[in-house]
Amino acid sequence: MISPRIYIERTFARLMALFGQGLVVSIGVILLAGLVLSAAVFMYMEAAAPDTLTIASGPAGSIFQKTAEKYQAILAKNGVTLKIISSEGSLDNFNKLSNPRIAVDVGFVLGGQVNGAGTENLVSLGSISYQPMMIFYRGAIKNFLSDFKGHRLYTGPKGSGTDSLARALLKVNGIQPDGDTILVNALASNPEQALLDNRVDAIFLMGETTPLELMRHLMHAPDIHIFNFTQAEGYTRRINYLNKLEVPKGSLDLGRNIPAENLELLAPTVELIARDSLHPALSDLLLEAAREVHGAASPFKKRGEFPAPLEHEFRISEDASRYYESGKSFLYRTFPFWAASLITRALTVVVPLALFVIPALQLAPAIYRWRLESRIYRWYRVLLDIERDAFKPSADHKRRQELLRHLDHIEQTVNKIVVPASCGNDFYALRLHIIFVREKLMSQ
Repeated sequence: MISPRIYIERTFARLMALFGQGLVVSIGVILLAGLVLSAAVFMYMEAAAPDTLTIASGPAGSIFQKTAEKYQAILAKNGVTLKIISSEGSLDNFNKLSNPRIAVDVGFVLGGQVNGAGTENLVSLGSISYQPMMIFYRGAIKNFLSDFKGHRLYTGPKGSGTDSLARALLKVNGIQPDGDTILVNALASNPEQALLDNRVDAIFLMGETTPLELMRHLMHAPDIHIFNFTQAEGYTRRINYLNKLEVPKGSLDLGRNIPAENLELLAPTVELIARDSLHPALSDLLLEAAREVHGAASPFKKRGEFPAPLEHEFRISEDASRYYESGKSFLYRTFPFWAASLITRALTVVVPLALFVIPALQLAPAIYRWRLESRIYRWYRVLLDIERDAFKPSADHKRRQELLRHLDHIEQTVNKIVVPASCGNDFYALRLHIIFVREKLMSQ
């Protein structure tokens, strides 16, 4: 039985004998180009827009989680599955995004919480909403935050955005957690009940960790007040990531006239943070969802105010900047997500291939003729060397006989060259010149 190695060698020899080296080289180049193209297509298919995305949201019932669920429904219409991971809030979301071992793509992060640490591989898709700080308290009306000194204050779970901002606000008012002022981070029951049962004097709440139902209930509870930041403008100049929000009288509940007077609140913005490897098409989809969810007016924002490319600790991604300037790309604006993704894959393969193939086809005839001519012309150098060697003064009869044998070998090799008719003149001219050199050698 013939071994595969011998079979390959025989096939190669037959091709060489029938067609010469040109066809074999061409086959090799085609095979190599095919392998490179296959590898490029494989790599691109791996980099194509995925149909699954993971978001870090917040605790169960929080505004962050409810927002993620709205995103989930919108992305599902485009054939993209959004997986929602519960978290402890903004800081936990940031930690998950910063850890490459955790499978998460995007998350909600409060502005001003991370102080620029560990943001190198993360980008912002923009701010999506305000996150107002609301302080509910019992008893007499308080006009300044410093009035809470010496009280029992619930500032939210340890490490949450609520706790971080509450401590920053108290600090600029000279309130530190000491013997007079007690900062509580954990309660046996929910914050609302602790306030109603007089186990704490005030609670600091933000949407990232607080169910909406709890906030609504507190606004209607007797002897419970919401703190009015009458110095809001001053706070925004001391803490630059805060914004002043004006809540008009009765805007939270017109029937019960809540608030009973114009209310001023402080709020950082919530940013939609992503890893810098997020696919551009998914970035567009998320911003489309954000525009649908956050674009309407509310007591805390104007219509169309969000999403917005407000840059704080995180740089705005290039894809998000392009979206804010011109909207979704043409393909994703014109076709469904799956079709646009398919067309994009095809174009990414076809366009570079066309840019390579079209010039190559134009150069191919010239390169092919150059290769054929080079196979012929290289023998002229050999003939010149033989002729010079034969007419040297030192060349004797024995040396010329040796050169004649060399010339016979050259002629046999040249006769095996296969060329098209277009190179016939050069080929026959070479054979005539071999005969001419032989006659000169034999005449000596």
